[in-house]
Amino acid sequence: MFDTHAHLDDRQFDPDRDQVIQSCFQNGITNIINIGTDLRTSRFSVELTQKYPQIYCTIAIHPHDAKNFTNQTLAELEKLAKYEKVVAIGEIGLDYYRMYSPKEGQIKTFRAQIELAFKLNFPIVYHVREAFEDTWSIILETEAYKLGGVMHSFSGTVEQAKKVTDLGLYVSFNGSLTYKNSLAQKVLLEVPQDLILVETDSPYLTPEPQRGERNRPDYVKYVIEKVASILQKSPSEIEQITTQNALPAFRIQT
Repeated sequence: MFDTHAHLDDRQFDPDRDQVIQSCFQNGITNIINIGTDLRTSRFSVELTQKYPQIYCTIAIHPHDAKNFTNQTLAELEKLAKYEKVVAIGEIGLDYYRMYSPKEGQIKTFRAQIELAFKLNFPIVYHVREAFEDTWSIILETEAYKLGGVMHSFSGTVEQAKKVTDLGLYVSFNGSLTYKNSLAQKVLLEVPQDLILVETDSPYLTPEPQRGERNRPDYVKYVIEKVASILQKSPSEIEQITTQNALPAFRIQT
């Protein structure tokens, strides 16, 4: 099982991080991509890749933290990108739900990191919350889709998902897929199978039946089981498909 989006740097894991990671590997996790959201978590993510052969990472400034973004921040990200197991820029994008950073700052930070992704030739992990139209117009205008990438924790409509997949971007599903009346269940049916990824977003969005607990990478099995149920395939088939999809999505050579 390949968890393509986790936040093992989160302080919720401080008491038992190494035990959780080892346990996940024992429970069938083959690889994890740990996602950077600011300079601290990006550095931490790089450190995790050096400690565990099975962990890759991304580096980025999340839209929530855009208010703190400077040219120096961008320079620091570029330095971190030199580490071998950094596989993408992300998660970047726009979040008009929380609005922890002003809209103008979010857009400026998003654009600057797309430029960095082009400079480094990295795919992009996108964070989009109640901001699809603005995000999509920037992706089209900058032609960021040419780099490849992933719409993480996709919460858009079927029509929006079609726009994403028509340009070859991957759509990633997590614990929210298992929630009752989740729109993602309808979206999943319309996504080409070679563009489906699974993730946990640990420690957030814990899937049923563990909802209410801290999420962890090995809980991706519940997402895989739900995908299998919706697509009428076996969990082992979906595990194989999503693991095989993750490799080209992040340009990982095995």
